[in-house]
Amino acid sequence: MQVHLKTLGCRLNEAELETWARKFRHQGHAVTAQPDEADLVVVNSCAVTEEAVRKSRKLIRRVQRSNPQAKLVVSGCYASLNPAEIKSIPGVDLLIENRDKDRLPEIVAEKLDTLSMPDTATEPGENLLFARGRQRAFIKVQDGCRYKCTFCIVTEARGEERSRPPQEIIDEINALHQQGVQEAVITGVHLGGYGSDCDSNLGQLVERLLKETSIPRLRLGSLEPWDIPDNFWSLFDNPRLMPHLHLPLQSGCDTVLRRMARRCKTAEFSSLLSEARKMIPGLNITTDIIVGFPGETDSEWQEGMDYLERLDFGHIHIFSYSPRPGTKAARLPNAVNDETRRSRSQQLHALADEMKQRCLDTMIGTQQEVLIETRSQDENGDWYWGYTPNYHRVRITASRDSLETTVTMIKITGSDSGSNLLHGEITPAA
Repeated sequence: MQVHLKTLGCRLNEAELETWARKFRHQGHAVTAQPDEADLVVVNSCAVTEEAVRKSRKLIRRVQRSNPQAKLVVSGCYASLNPAEIKSIPGVDLLIENRDKDRLPEIVAEKLDTLSMPDTATEPGENLLFARGRQRAFIKVQDGCRYKCTFCIVTEARGEERSRPPQEIIDEINALHQQGVQEAVITGVHLGGYGSDCDSNLGQLVERLLKETSIPRLRLGSLEPWDIPDNFWSLFDNPRLMPHLHLPLQSGCDTVLRRMARRCKTAEFSSLLSEARKMIPGLNITTDIIVGFPGETDSEWQEGMDYLERLDFGHIHIFSYSPRPGTKAARLPNAVNDETRRSRSQQLHALADEMKQRCLDTMIGTQQEVLIETRSQDENGDWYWGYTPNYHRVRITASRDSLETTVTMIKITGSDSGSNLLHGEITPAA
């Protein structure tokens, strides 16, 4: 059977897709990048915003129209929050909610009778990553969240916190490394909550991963700033743990943070960044900011902008607030109008671009170990693309075909202010 997998949303959805691909292959199926060739299509939906719900609904309908003969399975947050709506879409054969999605290939086999004979199974180790030309794998270590940020629906969709056993994670990373994967990104809905249900924590997990795997790079996904465990910074003494942290702030104003029910004040966040930068050389810190949260006044917005200007983030993911039914924030008074949200978003994008350019400029002239991931061609010749340890994208001038999928020493020669990327060239062998 040919299986096509699609996803919307977060890195966790991407990690789940990769796990499903490995399981489907183990059952004897082939994973195809062409939806019109598929006998089975699986959509991993998203519901973090109303726009994400709209895109999920549109994707499901488009998949069904493009290949009406294929079996269609829908999972993810939209499926969990709006099961009746999903079931009403013509052509959906099976809905699998988040609480069961770790067993999705097994449930599909049971409900849709898709099991293959064992002698048709692919060789162990074959997986979706190489079909996509990827050298980085997302590893889901945890699901669910105990917190109730007022703008977030995902905690309701994902349910209680559940952590994977450490040995299972170690075995998965080692297997991927044997297949050629060079970097594992550790992800979860509430990554910092890892171990809350099994008397462990994220720091202990990372320590074991560094000791019991040999993959060249380990990277952490989004981590709430109040979740940093004791002695966490010392883990970065190991050069295999990449010096990049994504710490969502959401607002630079304490009164807005209170309405969001965030558990970190701006003073605490500043102190955390100062300590992290002191302990980890070359650390790149990125963040999320929501623009136009209900009740955000002009003075609160300006207070937040003044605060952000002092922090020098390597990148800011900017989200214009939109109400999500089912969240407390959607019921808050004094909504910010569209024009104001657009204007504030433009201001913040301009500031974020300035910050990122300053960060990139500090890297010019340095030597960086870059994970080469893709190759492209244009009228100027061949280019390779990859990421530095602190997660800046680099375009590399090179002609060696052997560069792809390798970690290579690159000299950073410049930066591009228009596209916020670095330029580099191969460092000559000594």
